[in-house]
Amino acid sequence: MSRAFVFPGQGAQTIGMGLDLAQAYPAAKAVFDEVDEALGKPLSRLIWEGDIAELTLTANAQPALMATSLAVLRALEAEGVTLSDTSFVAGHSLGEYSALAAAGALGIADAARLLRIRGRAMQEAVPVGVGAMAALLGLDFATVSEVAQEAAQGEVCQAANDNDPAQVVVSGHKAAVERAVEIAKARGAKRAVLLPVSAPFHCALMQPAADRMAAALADVTLHAPHVPLVANVRAMAVESADDIRALLIEQVTGAVRWRESIIWMAGAGVTEFWEIGAGKALSGMIKRITKDAITRNFATPGDIAALHG
Repeated sequence: MSRAFVFPGQGAQTIGMGLDLAQAYPAAKAVFDEVDEALGKPLSRLIWEGDIAELTLTANAQPALMATSLAVLRALEAEGVTLSDTSFVAGHSLGEYSALAAAGALGIADAARLLRIRGRAMQEAVPVGVGAMAALLGLDFATVSEVAQEAAQGEVCQAANDNDPAQVVVSGHKAAVERAVEIAKARGAKRAVLLPVSAPFHCALMQPAADRMAAALADVTLHAPHVPLVANVRAMAVESADDIRALLIEQVTGAVRWRESIIWMAGAGVTEFWEIGAGKALSGMIKRITKDAITRNFATPGDIAALHG
């Protein structure tokens, strides 16, 4: 049985995530300590007892979700689970940094600092209110790409997240995204709703953030991952550190090709996907992409104890 580890993206954050792991596993607590030290502030306190609105700010949510995922991984390792049992790693948007840290391509402290920069850069790339994102349900990626093109009318509107066969997210200028919602409804979308996000991620409007990430990534040492990364923007495995650096920059403005990534891994023999970190959103997507896949979620000591149950 071939296994992949997958790591969640923004939206999975909750107050208290990872606290029970940190209390149960010293190796998990060490991850949060390392992230706090790297950022020069007690992010763990915000995660465990803070305000959800503050945690949801992009610059906080991104390193917080990475820290939680890596804490889960360290707890799994304490119970004997290793990367040697894993064929691929992948992550949804910011989860790609968690995947790279898991696979040894990137240090946890560097991942935390990069995600803090990434979160701020993505937030500051577009003034609040200028951009928007919308989820279009019930239409495939090709149709949504046509909808986005029709809606653009000289503005930016792109298919940004190809999540599963019936969920694609568009991103761009607010008016263009609103037009896309109406066009999608006319094309037979089951639902088309604006998302409560603070910026239009994964579209051309994020170019200033991509430029900032290029500068930040130039100062960081990246290694070849211990197991291949299935990259968001390529939807296939990459193993070269130089390729990964370029793809992390491209990812800021490029589409998250999650559906294709899961199909690629399934085609490469993966039958079991372990979601490592907060929430269960990826498992739901994976089940809609490949119904035969086995999915498991690991977020709490109870989830990890079930390994031996």
